[in-house]
This record gives sequence, structure tokens and C-alpha cells, in this order.
Amino acid sequence: MPELIAPTVRLHTAWREARDEWGPGLHEDGFGLGPSDEVDSPQGFAAWVARLADESGPKAAEADGGCTYRWIVEGNKVHGGIALRHGFDDHVLRFGHIGYGIRPSSRRRGLAGWALGQMLDEAREFGLDRVLIVCEAGNLASVKTIEQRGGVIEGVRDTEHGCTRRYWISI
Repeated sequence: MPELIAPTVRLHTAWREARDEWGPGLHEDGFGLGPSDEVDSPQGFAAWVARLADESGPKAAEADGGCTYRWIVEGNKVHGGIALRHGFDDHVLRFGHIGYGIRPSSRRRGLAGWALGQMLDEAREFGLDRVLIVCEAGNLASVKTIEQRGGVIEGVRDTEHGCTRRYWISI
């Protein structure tokens, strides 16, 4: 049975296996991985996990910022990640409140929809009554997942990274 957990150094090897399956780059939505994060060494990974914990903490939430990060795991396997951005700043308006990614070998199992449902519950606990979710226009799996969770399309926009679809989900 899958579960959502806070990032942990315990799953360093499992997380790297998921990352390696995606291939090089920072395209693993939901993990909060930045260009300056060094995650291969135990020390670098621990520093990254600590940063994610700081961004998820109560001080970040009180400041109308921050982000709650969760990993989608089953046993010792990391299937993906999902993030809930707090607040309503320019970053949220551009990328949405929730971002997620499922490693290729774990797709088509309903994990994204399940995790999205769990994260909508967390959004409610933060006092949000609706959330914005943005996905690439051609990502039909995400389109289906978002629409199955009640997403109503706001529109389609051209961005510097391609064409995106913007959805609102009422909680």
C-alpha cells in the first residue's frame, strides 16, 4: 500500500534509483530539487532533505510561503514526489499550488491521482478552499488525473517553457 511521507535520508538509495530512472535534469516535479542541490553524496542529500524540511515547517507556513514536500513510497521504493506550495504568490500563480511526478516504471497505477487526493486534504488543513494546478498541455496523463480529481480548466497559456494547461480544484 503506498503512503505519503516527508523526505527522509533513510531512502537516499531508493530516491537516487527513482532519479536515475528519470534521467538527467531537474524534471522530477514534486521533489523540490534545485540546480544547486548536490544529492549524490550522503552529506549533500542530508542537506537537501534538511532544506525541504525547513521549507515545510510551521515558520514557512506562517509567512504565507514555503512548501510541503511528500514522497510517494511503498516499502523502500520511491515512486514519486508531490508538493503543496503554500500561499498565493507569483510562483504559485505561475506553477500552481501542487506539482507532482511519478517515475516511469510506476506510472499507470493511479498513484498520481491517489497522491493528489491526499495532498488536497493537506491543502484544506492549510485553509485553502481551492488550488491551482498547472501541467504541460501535452501531458495527457496529468490532464486526466487533474480532471478526475475535479479540476476545472481555466485556460491554456504559452510560456517560455512551452504550452501549459491551468486547472482549479475546489476543496
